[in-house]
Amino acid sequence: MTNVRLGAVVLPEYEWTRARQIWTGLERLGIDHAWMFDHHSWRTLSDRTWYDSLTVLTAVAGITDRIRIGTMVATPNFRHPVVLAKQVMTLDEISGGRFVFGVGAGAAGPDALLLGGTELPGQDRANRFAEFVELSDLLLRNQVTDYAGRHFTAVGARMIPGCVQRPRVPFAIAASGPRGLAVVARHADVWVTIGDARQPGARREADSWRLLGEQMRRLEHACERVGRDAREMRKLVNVSRIVSGPYETVERFTDVVSRCRELGFTDVVVNYPRSDGVFSGTEAAFENAMHGFAEFVRKDQQNGCLQRCRPQYLGGVSPSLFR
Repeated sequence: MTNVRLGAVVLPEYEWTRARQIWTGLERLGIDHAWMFDHHSWRTLSDRTWYDSLTVLTAVAGITDRIRIGTMVATPNFRHPVVLAKQVMTLDEISGGRFVFGVGAGAAGPDALLLGGTELPGQDRANRFAEFVELSDLLLRNQVTDYAGRHFTAVGARMIPGCVQRPRVPFAIAASGPRGLAVVARHADVWVTIGDARQPGARREADSWRLLGEQMRRLEHACERVGRDAREMRKLVNVSRIVSGPYETVERFTDVVSRCRELGFTDVVVNYPRSDGVFSGTEAAFENAMHGFAEFVRKDQQNGCLQRCRPQYLGGVSPSLFR
């Protein structure tokens, strides 16, 4: 069974002095990966400070040494795959091969209208997403790419010297519908879900767990259709978009991670606490939950008694999650 890895999502809203403290703190905390939303502006925070995620992540790559970093998620709403692939290749170089390319179809809203177009119907959006991922895959695997699609074109696109990670950076693909999961099955190294993407966090908690189980089964079926073993792929869930107060206590966090583990998720992330509004919480609770969970796992493994709290959930958790 695959070990659970823990991560955090940091919004690109902090001035660099504060952002530097947060990101270096996450690395010291010992979590495995950390991510950044990639929107031009976002929901209720659209009129507040919001920086470019790729620029911030480039700076983060220069001040960290171990933690994996990535976008959650870049989309074709305002990113072109040819330009974006060059940025991804560069980020992989600067980070020493620690970058994970998180991608999604792009939701309706301001980002979709940013460049003056109209919102695409669902079928067209799915087709664009498939092209976006297919072309990104070609670009990041090859030094020269030509491509002619309905939505994107590349003419002699150079990617030299290529990614540090071979054959390319890992793709973390967010999707839950049939067309999106087909893209995941073909291209993803990591599958990403936030549960109900149309209304994140709106469902009752019990309904949310059931939905995640259904999505996991759909992923397995999508992989079967293309002859892929779904166990080859990591599965990541952002529980801050699904349940309330996921890290308010060590016990709460342990239970949430345990439920995710039972459903087959290999990676669990939460949003870094904000002082108010969406994703609000305290840094003390966040850090206590992370340390407390790691200590719980260590003690159980040392004692050989992973039978106390959801043994079927925690049996594969590694004590090296926190170094």
